[in-house]
Formats: sequence, structure tokens, C-alpha cells
Amino acid sequence: MRCSRRLPRKLFKNFLFFQWIGIVLIFALSLANGCRKSESEHTKQEAKSKTTEAAFAPIVQSQVTESTKPETRFSLEDRTETLGVSFAYHNGEEASLYSIVESLGGGVALFDFDGDGRIDIFATGGGEFHSDHKSSGLPNGLFRNFGDRFENVASYALIETPQHYTHGVSIGDFNNDGFRDVLTTGYGGLELFQNMGDGSFESVTANSGLQADGCTTSAAWGDFNSDSNLDLYIVRYVNWSFDNNPICKSSLNGERDICPPSTFEPVSHLLFLGDGQGGFRDVTRSNGLRSDGKGLGVVGADVDNDGDMDLYVANDTTDNFLYLNDGQGRFEEAGILHGVARDDRGLPNGSMGVAAYDYDENGFIDLWVANYERESYGLYQNQGSGQFLHMSRRTGVTALGGAFVGFGTEIVDLDFDGKPEILCTNGHVIKFPSAAPRQQLPLLISYDGNRFIRQNFELSHYFSTAHEGRGLAVGDLDNNGTQDVVITHLNQPLSILLNETPSENRAVRIRLIGTQSSRDAFGARLVYKLNEQEHMRQVVAGGSYLSSSDRDIWIAIPKENSDVSLTVFWPKGNSQKWKTAPGETDITIIEPSIDR
Repeated sequence: MRCSRRLPRKLFKNFLFFQWIGIVLIFALSLANGCRKSESEHTKQEAKSKTTEAAFAPIVQSQVTESTKPETRFSLEDRTETLGVSFAYHNGEEASLYSIVESLGGGVALFDFDGDGRIDIFATGGGEFHSDHKSSGLPNGLFRNFGDRFENVASYALIETPQHYTHGVSIGDFNNDGFRDVLTTGYGGLELFQNMGDGSFESVTANSGLQADGCTTSAAWGDFNSDSNLDLYIVRYVNWSFDNNPICKSSLNGERDICPPSTFEPVSHLLFLGDGQGGFRDVTRSNGLRSDGKGLGVVGADVDNDGDMDLYVANDTTDNFLYLNDGQGRFEEAGILHGVARDDRGLPNGSMGVAAYDYDENGFIDLWVANYERESYGLYQNQGSGQFLHMSRRTGVTALGGAFVGFGTEIVDLDFDGKPEILCTNGHVIKFPSAAPRQQLPLLISYDGNRFIRQNFELSHYFSTAHEGRGLAVGDLDNNGTQDVVITHLNQPLSILLNETPSENRAVRIRLIGTQSSRDAFGARLVYKLNEQEHMRQVVAGGSYLSSSDRDIWIAIPKENSDVSLTVFWPKGNSQKWKTAPGETDITIIEPSIDR
């Protein structure tokens, strides 16, 4: 369905006036998040007239080159080069397959793999396509943190060479031995690397029971059936293959381009239950998972505060899923019923990245979704009991416009003022887009307690520079008490942004270690009170896009509060009280064997 109508030429006295009206109309449609043109299916949009293209060009250009006067208080500085990191995800586009697989990109994970107290960086390398209808993976990167620099130790750690063309990465301690393990997804299967605790990894996929063909994307670990062992939800995309790679033409110039997701059938997602010893059992069919989702992102969190982990799945152009857990690892899909399957117009979106965070401090976790162009980013406010309300318009999110194709995203308090910021990396998925460029600006959006506001930076800053962004993860890389950001790009080097934003409050890092629950404590809730206001944080699983952030919880304590009482609600059902000491900034809480 077309969203705009061609106005009669007699309304315009001259070309300049015509051009001005075109700009106003298109900009208004973008802000109103109007009807999604068929390019929401990536390439099926009718060709625009030269006049319309000329009218839109100034808007597109302004997103790439212009910036209002920077007034941001946030300082995130690109230190990639000085930290010695040079690594890029490569998608194999030189084979000229125009595969939808090559549009997905790769992810990044931040975790301390060697137990030295410093967060390291893992990134997937992508892959290549070959003339014999086969694909192969390119080297992964594992960058060990030495404090003032990073060094790629992937080959020494025996995690460099993948078995498949890779996309995503998910981190979880599947055998509860205290060393976090690495799962990679991609085209052709999964690969599970067990952390041996001596700085090396061993691929244990063959004997794990983790079988998945086709295109796997994001993944989320979590103890879904409450047996203290990590289970795994695997997201899969569409049924692309070398034998199912149709030719699609660009509506912009008639040249071949990547086909839209509507060209392909969805592939069912997968659910595996773990035994804690490295074995996994596929329970997809017995769980009744839906098979009609073209999945790209997943986040695990307790959305209804009933003590077990639920799952929210981002699907591309089909309804998003909300799986509510009964506590025994059996899920009921309730996305439509609970208001998170579609947007506020009742339409499914092209959803990619997801995040979960209680942004409004009402004690229930909210959901955030990065969507396709001509769609708003989706903010779903949890009203309680897992019932959600679409809040993008009411909170200013829709005012960001519809010219972004959103991927990696996280919600984090960068300046520790007690209010969250949202990070988004953006970039197109086709080679010849007509409404927005392939390379797009990343976004930093702050919350003032009422509305979300986009921050502006100097023209030379990373956030004023366009990229084909994909993965995004956060964690304190330099141990200075703030959370830093790593972002991956398509066929471009990743970027490390160190957070040097000043804060008047005390930042406190809280690490939860399960003993009765799984060691990673995914799904644990932390409740604390400041100035008579109760706050809630969770250890979420998955999230962002193809990526895995550090799992520690961070809270901001005002200077006037010397100590704060905390209550941890562990996934196994027991609770634990804790009181911070004056000036304390780093806390490790170990789950007790009995309720305290």
C-alpha cells in the first residue's frame, strides 16, 4: 500500500516550492511513523520519481553530515586504535550471491574469560561463500584485556577457527564450573566452546546434542526448568540456501539486490534443556514453540515477577513472540494477548535487536525493540503481570523518525544519574536503498524521567559518523566504574568506546553468583530502595543483537546515601538481604544454601 499521494502540479509555482513541499511531506510521514511501504519487505517498493528522490535527498544527507550544537554531557571516546584492536566482521559479499544471510552481520561478547578481573572481547568473524555451494567460517577474534591494551589470543586459546559461517555469540557457564563458555551461531549450525579454565577452549559441539541447521542468529541461556542447569533458546531466521537463492531486483535502479524476508519461509526456533554436564536435549516439539517467526533477536527476563525466566523474541516482519514460563520449562506464547507482538498500529515490525530494563521504575521489566525503517523503535511499558503498553509515541521515541534500520541495542545508565540511556547501532540491509543510506548514524538516547531525547555530538565523534552497524555490547573494559561500549559493523572494523562521562553519584557494580540456582543467576532480581523509591534490576539473558553484554548489575547511589539495603530474589526461589558499606563500589553476592 502506498502511503503518499502525488499532489497536482498546479499547486506549485516553481520547482523550489515543489521540492520544499516534498521535504515537508516526507519528513512528516517519517515522524508520524506512517504506513510502512513495501520496502519494509526490503526491496518491493515502487520506483520513486526523480522529483521525490530529490526532495528526500536533503533529509538523508542531514542525518549523515549535520549535527545540532552539541550539548551532551556524555563522553564516549573511540579508543579502538590506542587499545590495539583491529578486527572486522566479513560477510563474503564478494561471491555476489546477494544472499539474505550476508545482510545479518556479526556480534560481540564482553566477558572475563580467564578470570583475571578484566573484561575481554570476543567477536565472530563471519564467512565466505564458495562456487561449490558451500560456505566456510572466517577466524573469530578473542581479545585479552591487559589493562592498557588488548591482544588477540584466539589462536592460542583454540577458539579462532569456526566450523561454520558465523553470526552471533552468547556467553554462559553451562557446566557451572566458574568459567564462562562461548556459543556461536551462524549459517550451517552452532558451535559450543567449553572454557577449560586454563586460558583455552575446546569445541564440544559434537557430543553436546546441540544440532541446528540453516541460519541460526541470536541465543539466550537460562535455567528455564529450574533444575539449576543452563538451558538454551536458539533463534533461527529463514530458509535461505544455495538452492533457494532467488534473483530480486532493486526498485531503485533495476540491479540485482538482496531479497526481502517475505521471499522466504520462516524456520522454527529451537529449545534445548541442559543436564549441566555438557549434554542438551531438544524439546522444541514437545514445548509447542511457534514455527512462523523469522527470528533475529531474543532476550530472557522475568517479565511477570513470578520467579522464572520468560523469553521475548524479535522477528523480522512477523509477530514478535512472548513466551511465558510456567516454571518447569514449558512456555506459552502470549505476544498478542500481552501487547508486545506488534506496534501501536497493530502491524508486525521488522524487528532485530531487543533489550529489557525497568526504565520507569515501577518494579516490572520493560521491553525495547530496534525495528526497520519507516517504523518506530518499540518501547513496551510493563503494566504488571507481564501486560504491556506501547509507549513510543508518549515518550518521544517516535520523534526520532523512521529513517533508521536498527540492530544492536542496550539500555544502560551511562552517567549514573539513576535514569537509563538507550544505545542503538543502525545500518541498512540492502545494497541499493532508496529511503535512507546503507551507512547510518548510531544513537544515544537519554531519558529525563518523562521523555527520551537523542543526544548530539561533535561532527568528528563516533556518534556523528555513519556505519553499517550490527552487534553491540556493554561492560566496564577499563575498570573505572563506568560501562563502556563495543560495536561491530558490516565489513568494517569494530569500535571500542570508553565511557568517560562524569557522575556525581556513586556507581556500584553487583555480581551475583548462584549456588542453588545456576552459577550465572540469569533471571535473578535485585530490589533496593533509595529515598523511599523502590528500584528493581534483573540479570537478563541474551539481548541486543547477536551479542552478549557483561552480566553484572550496576546501580547508582546518591552521595547522601552512605549505605543501601538490597534484597536478591534468586531463581531457585530463595531470597537474600544485603547491605552496602559506605563508599563500597564493587560487591559480590553468593547465593546462600538456605533462605535468609
